[in-house]
Amino acid sequence: MPSRTTALATAGLFAALWTTVATAQPAAERQRELVRLVRQDCGSCHGMRLTGGLGPALTREAMGDKPLDSIVATIFHGRPGTPMPPWRALLDESDARWIAERLIAGFPQEAR
Repeated sequence: MPSRTTALATAGLFAALWTTVATAQPAAERQRELVRLVRQDCGSCHGMRLTGGLGPALTREAMGDKPLDSIVATIFHGRPGTPMPPWRALLDESDARWIAERLIAGFPQEAR
């Protein structure tokens, strides 16, 4: 039977690993790809400046009061019965979370 110290150490290790995985950022090249995807593909419905169009605005002001997990789910799964498609064929959930975090903070401009 493992000692209490071993159990606590194991729990601490799992917590540290989970935090690392949960907060991992995409590599710099992937971040550039995601910014381009949002600016080009999302911009085709949400406006090239993300200020609205067929879809609602995705500006910091518009997104600031929305729950992060709700935005992630909308990006990843889409909104059935609306024009908002799921993006899970091109993104994994960590990509969707990175995008959602950037939308809440104010989405970066595409590098030229």
